[in-house]
Amino acid sequence: MGPTPDAFAPRAWRQRYVKTNPTKDLTLNIRSLTRGDGVVIGAAVLLFIASFLDFYTIDCGSSSFCKDAGENGWKSDFFPVLPSIFLAGVIAAVLIVSARFQPAGRNLFGLSLDQWGTALAVFAAWSSLWTIIGGPEGVDKGVGQILGLIGTLAMAAVALLTQRIPALKAPLVNASGPAPAPYGAQGPQPGYGYPGGAQPGAPAPYGAQPGQPQPGQPGQPQPGQSFGGQPGPAPAPSGGGDFAPFWFAVPVARPLYAEDGSSSTIAELAPGTWYLAVEQRGQALVAQTQDGRRGVLQDTTGIQRG
Repeated sequence: MGPTPDAFAPRAWRQRYVKTNPTKDLTLNIRSLTRGDGVVIGAAVLLFIASFLDFYTIDCGSSSFCKDAGENGWKSDFFPVLPSIFLAGVIAAVLIVSARFQPAGRNLFGLSLDQWGTALAVFAAWSSLWTIIGGPEGVDKGVGQILGLIGTLAMAAVALLTQRIPALKAPLVNASGPAPAPYGAQGPQPGYGYPGGAQPGAPAPYGAQPGQPQPGQPGQPQPGQSFGGQPGPAPAPSGGGDFAPFWFAVPVARPLYAEDGSSSTIAELAPGTWYLAVEQRGQALVAQTQDGRRGVLQDTTGIQRG
């Protein structure tokens, strides 16, 4: 199998490819999902299944005028059970998860999608709770009603507590690829197909002899190292032309500030997602999000470099 076209492409072309390739963007956004989002998705699936199970069961006892029967939440006689519990819970999960795929700051009537989803999840749990408490005589609670209560309560609780409990804020999908190294440390040598890596069969620089060390290979002094292997003075970090863009991830959620130096936040970097550092400004980094927005990451402590 031959090398992919982007393996030999210039760095700028690869950056544009990552920005415009929908499959890459989808993968990065999926990595933004948290464990709390996973619980919300599971609760929505449980609600959908419970809607087809018996919501109420009728026990006729010894009466000969009726039969023991049960009806699910889709029965029109139980309206508004379907929209206020099952559909409300599923829609709440869709809103909460969809918020992870939307740029920060995008609101609907002044509230973000996850805020709308949280409110709808609480409403569904409240409605389900009252159906358990009430009910006419001779009508027992069905499996669908009990599972509906469990699903809505779990969804509402997780939606309210995800941002407060570290275990729920942890990424649902771990970032794949080589193990990241701490920012500033020497990472593993890039391999085939990795940005900046050497490709099999790539020609040597013009005028170089076979067997001679090439730039970036062992045996040749590198920047910051004098001839003979003695380390020289380390170059000072700068935002000039010596900076090479790289991928990184943050250990905890951190704000991304506007490039003009103001205190306004344009996005929030989430753990478990790879972002592209395009410039260095002292100890800060200019980072680019998946949707192309750029801002300044002022706190770079503990970030992991890919």
